[in-house]
Amino acid sequence: MDDITIQNRPAKPAAEERMAEIILPHQTNGYGTMFGGDVMALMDKAAAIAALRFCRLPVVTASTERIDFRTPIGQGEIVEAFSRVIYVGRSSMVVRVHLFAEHPLIGDRRLCTTGYFSMVAINREGGPSPTVPQLLLLDDEARAEHAVGAEIHAAIAARRNTGRP
Repeated sequence: MDDITIQNRPAKPAAEERMAEIILPHQTNGYGTMFGGDVMALMDKAAAIAALRFCRLPVVTASTERIDFRTPIGQGEIVEAFSRVIYVGRSSMVVRVHLFAEHPLIGDRRLCTTGYFSMVAINREGGPSPTVPQLLLLDDEARAEHAVGAEIHAAIAARRNTGRP
């Protein structure tokens, strides 16, 4: 184990991270809407950025959880991802990602997709790193999201323990 034990890890709040891009023709299907796989890739990047900035360690995606596609994203729209670490285990973090689309000329915004990603901090050897900071919950919103993250973390652990997908 590293020099920092689980009990005396530093604690910090998680910042809301943002990233944006415009949707180009090569990212859309025959209906002019963004490919679901491209949506997931963008969300995975946003989750990685939130996890990296929270723990300042290399991270990998362990799983994706509960991705809900609400409305399609059209060609030419601006998409903005908002990501935040909402739960921390020993080396894993659950990251919530909200993806909004915006009409670039009108400015109308709507929530399109929400997803949760399990990210794992790794050490130099590629194994899990037990030095992820503890998560400080500073307000009611952070506590509510933490409860959702705890449920997701428990579901992942239950799948791992039963060997079932």
